[in-house]
Amino acid sequence: MRTDPSINVLGGPLQPCSRAPMTGLFRNGACDTCAEDTGSHTVCAVMTAEFLAFSKYVGNDLSTPRPEFLFPGLKPGDRWCLCAARFLQAHDEGCAPKVVLEATHARALEIVPQHILRACALDPGTPPGTANHG
Repeated sequence: MRTDPSINVLGGPLQPCSRAPMTGLFRNGACDTCAEDTGSHTVCAVMTAEFLAFSKYVGNDLSTPRPEFLFPGLKPGDRWCLCAARFLQAHDEGCAPKVVLEATHARALEIVPQHILRACALDPGTPPGTANHG
């Protein structure tokens, strides 16, 4: 699989999303994507208890560890590359997590309007695990 150029939604270089836990379609810590990424795992989001409960409710349990897939399970404050459509669905349901714009791939804009991403943006420079939930 050949990755798309690593450009973020702001037009700059794509920044890492999380290496602990390791995220991304390619498990390289970034929300890189490619033509074969039908889920568009492009939105770098900071997990909240509300979003994790929503995701489990709609059939994607991100909080339960799955050691057979080397997946530790996510907890509030973790950063994770979400599918753009799931993020938009959560937004429409009123439970979207915060987004790290610098680490969100430009291809997310094919699914999520930029004004929605900006409205959910985390303050720049907020370190992992210290999300502002205000």
